[in-house]
Amino acid sequence: MPKPSPARDSAPITDSDRRYLAAAIRLGMSAQGLTFPNPSVGAILVKDGKLIGRGRTARGGRPHAETIALQNAGAKAKDATLFVSLEPCVHHGRTPPCTDAIIAAGVKRVVAGMRDPDPRVSGRGIASLRQAGLDVAGDAEAERAAHIGHIRRMESGCPHVVLKMAISTDGFIGRSGTGQVAITGEIASRHVQALRSRFDAIVIGSGTAETDDPQLTCRLPGLEDRSPIRIVIAGQGGIRPDLALFSPDSAVPTWVIATTVRPDDFHADAEADRVRWLRVAGNDGQVDLAAALRVLGEAGLSRILVEGGSRLAGSLLKDDLIDEAMLFRSPSVIGKGGIPAFAGQGLTAIKALAAIENDAAFDPIDRRWFGEDRMTRYLRMR
Repeated sequence: MPKPSPARDSAPITDSDRRYLAAAIRLGMSAQGLTFPNPSVGAILVKDGKLIGRGRTARGGRPHAETIALQNAGAKAKDATLFVSLEPCVHHGRTPPCTDAIIAAGVKRVVAGMRDPDPRVSGRGIASLRQAGLDVAGDAEAERAAHIGHIRRMESGCPHVVLKMAISTDGFIGRSGTGQVAITGEIASRHVQALRSRFDAIVIGSGTAETDDPQLTCRLPGLEDRSPIRIVIAGQGGIRPDLALFSPDSAVPTWVIATTVRPDDFHADAEADRVRWLRVAGNDGQVDLAAALRVLGEAGLSRILVEGGSRLAGSLLKDDLIDEAMLFRSPSVIGKGGIPAFAGQGLTAIKALAAIENDAAFDPIDRRWFGEDRMTRYLRMR
């Protein structure tokens, strides 16, 4: 993907500007997983060296961060500097453009993290502000990671796909016939719970759904209401309606992606928004994963976390649809009957990614320890 241009290629910004912009970026990232279908943006207003207003995109995408920050600052916004992680919008949607609110508030200067790749904006917001006499500067260097899902969806029509896998020391993710097997320790498991809260959706395959019958929710105290949409790739075979994912006691939405229409006897709540059936093209009864990602992108999803099993991971790897991978290596041993990380690849997870890495497709950009478990994060480099 080409790198988005900074808000103004030649506009100098100071070290102080960069610190305030970094603060706006962190504020926006704290809303990841809450703002679908809009990007999670952070904005802060500074005047005479003092913070006078702050805001992040609200749950569901509205109001925008800039509007909230301006409301927070009130009359103090006049002659202030606005630091915002993404170019302010200039188009009319459910609410008026943020550029209009910024100009009306009397803001003197805007430092934007990057141009918005959304074709409805894409530099027009910056041009509108400059036309109104505002000084606009920017620095995109630290911003791509914060809006990588939004960039991906705008440029390709698909969400940013992050594969998460827990792998035993002998290269397996489970044991045949036993359902869920605890591979990582408590510290890593709690980290994954928190990780879920920062995504628009979690994706698994129907095999994992029916074998493990998971809830796929955030169960950490304080994050219970941040469980993302749950998505099952079901294919031609469909999915059983009696799973925990479809329990009427759960308020978390579940989407099913299949090559067939929803069965008439599937579930009483299937007509409601909580359970959604998406039909996509298929090959030999299997969901066309590239087509499925396009459907999810059209639905507004920007970042999805894949927690599927061996078959789904193998298919995504084979079809070159993984943008990022987080592999948790555990000292535990599965032994006989172990399920390999990538079905049909004939390789353990590490060997599979290493082979790609050597071809410069993925680069290991982060390594951390969670107790006895080591996480390596890989990012697509081409």
